[in-house]
Amino acid sequence: MGKLIIIASGKGGTGKTTVTSHIGANLADKGYLTALVDADAGFRNLDIALGLESSIVFDYSDYINGSMEFDDILIKSPMQENLYFVAAPQSVPTADFDEERTAAFWENMKNRFDYVIADAPAGMGDGFMFAARYADEAVIVAFAETSSLRDADRVITELENLGVDMIRLVINRIKPELIESKIMMNVDDCIDVLSIPLLGIIPEDESVAVSMIKGQPLMSGEGAGKAFSNISERLAGNQVPIMSFDRFYKSGFWKKLKEIVLGR
Repeated sequence: MGKLIIIASGKGGTGKTTVTSHIGANLADKGYLTALVDADAGFRNLDIALGLESSIVFDYSDYINGSMEFDDILIKSPMQENLYFVAAPQSVPTADFDEERTAAFWENMKNRFDYVIADAPAGMGDGFMFAARYADEAVIVAFAETSSLRDADRVITELENLGVDMIRLVINRIKPELIESKIMMNVDDCIDVLSIPLLGIIPEDESVAVSMIKGQPLMSGEGAGKAFSNISERLAGNQVPIMSFDRFYKSGFWKKLKEIVLGR
């Protein structure tokens, strides 16, 4: 049976959809049968990040309400052999879903795929609960600033209350010059605030914005592309050291960061 991993955050705009699409594409590229589920009903945009906006015919509400079979809602990516997508409804509230059929949906997803990655809406509303109640693991996406971390901490508490034991942190859009000038919090301070393990950091990189516009997640390169690849490796249980963005960071900072991630 596969794992359901929810991608969550305390506040909007932290890049959850970007992280979801890139992690999923990288897991699929590494040979894992992977499905991405847009759990943000009403405000869906994961399909755009994957370049699949014109491929949607049915969504998971069509299976949960019994009008379609499970295979009918699965959309295979034409660009990657192992990548599938399940769309969110635009007008059917997840709070109205039958609980037994909802549980069956997630059970079928985990039985079919190695990894099921759910892009949850920000905060702890119905869309968050739709996926969080069935999650095996969680990834919290946050910025290295106080308000983002404070909101993330509330989500972590709720996930723990739901019984999610493995919760890890991705710090998005790191800007080294702001860390050096002490405008942005450093990674060590972020971990101290949230008290969860670090899964990875993603540097500010304009190629990410280009990839989202094109609907083609990054799976190579240095900057963010390499960061996403490494994060997917760690999700799969592999120990991968933090890569060195030599042009961005001083060696002392990276030495400290490697100690944090690898526990050395």
